[in-house]
Amino acid sequence: MGAEIRTPRGRWIEEGLRALAVGGPDAVRIEALAKSLGVTKGGFYGYFADRNALLEEMLDAWEQQSVHDLLARVERGGSDAPARMRRAGMLASSDRLLAIDLAIRDWARRDQVVADRLRRVDNQRMEYMRALFRDLCSDEDEVEARCMLAFALLIGNHFLAADHGARTREEVYEHAARLIRV
Repeated sequence: MGAEIRTPRGRWIEEGLRALAVGGPDAVRIEALAKSLGVTKGGFYGYFADRNALLEEMLDAWEQQSVHDLLARVERGGSDAPARMRRAGMLASSDRLLAIDLAIRDWARRDQVVADRLRRVDNQRMEYMRALFRDLCSDEDEVEARCMLAFALLIGNHFLAADHGARTREEVYEHAARLIRV
């Protein structure tokens, strides 16, 4: 009799993040995850005590990927502050990470634990942006304002439904980003 191959823990977490991005925290159900992974739900309990344990590990993975891993990738690319800002923005707005981030922001509106985690993550992101903007200007009020505007542009862009006349959303976004980095 051969050894049973278990679905790796990371696959449960990644599938949970995918479900979260698509349908919010209510879509993260053990049976549905098992079905999408093509396995039985029994293997889940070899890794996680319950759904809440999975949700906690999903938040850990999101924080690792969207802060620590992302910033390491930005820094490995070297270059000046504006180039690192552009790289950070491109990585943070990837379809996968952005969908998870927006789902977590929505979830945080109803769950204080998630809201506290989001605040910690956003504070880490803001601290990184402050360091980059300090390379461009020395006025701390201006640094803070530029950080807020850059962050608001990245997140808020996905909630606006306005048209921009003859300009595309991407053109307006890029122009706004250049104004912030001046």
